[in-house]
Amino acid sequence: MMRSLPMLPRETGSRLRTFAVAALVIGIASGTAKAAASGAFLPHQALYELSLLKSRGSNAINSARGRILYSFTGNACEGYTSEFRQVSEMNSGEGKMTLSDLRSTSWEDAAGKTYRFEIDSRMNDAESSPVDGIAERTGDQITVKLKQPQTKTFTLDGSTVFPTEQIQRIIAAAREGKSVLELSVYDGSDNGEKVFNTLSVIGQPIPGDRTIASPDPSTENDAMKSMTRWPVTVSYYEHDGKASDGEQTPVYSMSFELFENGVSRALVLDYNDFVISGALGKFDVKDSKPCK
Repeated sequence: MMRSLPMLPRETGSRLRTFAVAALVIGIASGTAKAAASGAFLPHQALYELSLLKSRGSNAINSARGRILYSFTGNACEGYTSEFRQVSEMNSGEGKMTLSDLRSTSWEDAAGKTYRFEIDSRMNDAESSPVDGIAERTGDQITVKLKQPQTKTFTLDGSTVFPTEQIQRIIAAAREGKSVLELSVYDGSDNGEKVFNTLSVIGQPIPGDRTIASPDPSTENDAMKSMTRWPVTVSYYEHDGKASDGEQTPVYSMSFELFENGVSRALVLDYNDFVISGALGKFDVKDSKPCK
């Protein structure tokens, strides 16, 4: 289960969502006790191989490649820690090459009340752009305290969720047979002040015994073979954006298959002008501690 830390579009720099995985993406259902009772998340490490799937529009690119290394640990008692690194290279033609290196470490408690994050991004030879902060839910609001890029304190609406809770709610909605879920999400993106409106579209469940056209290390793992998963597409919109011709265009969207234990496979990142595929190349289950 990955956060939604996407490949860096050259015109927007180091924008993050937060998912996932889809990200990319992490979570349980709202009301963590209910979510934990229905199944624990699987501590794991996953390597995704990135490649250009489609290029379109006026800002099309010629080629793209890269890797995402994602590590997830923790439990409902200790909270969840995710470590993410994405290195990508994009060629926009005429010798214009962009190399980006994005690193992120975050911790979120299982109740969705506290979220700590450190994000560092580099593009080509430019200096890094660190973001460091903590967000805490109190009553009907969330207070964010940033250390970098500048010391700042501000509040968010209490209905906003953090990345782990976002996936928690997606899995809960999928189990309930729901097909659409709308959430406002905060993950420390950009300068640490970004909030996204998200729309998740959830497809019909895929049973673990169904034949897979393109198997990968997750579907061949003994611990995963019997797991139900769902096709999910999460679109991220500007929080204060305005619709054009009656319909707002997402900043980007992520599609993936989400297992009921939080693991993600078959990743696709759509940035409107180009689409990136993320194939799961390596998958390792990590030791887990029971919740005391």
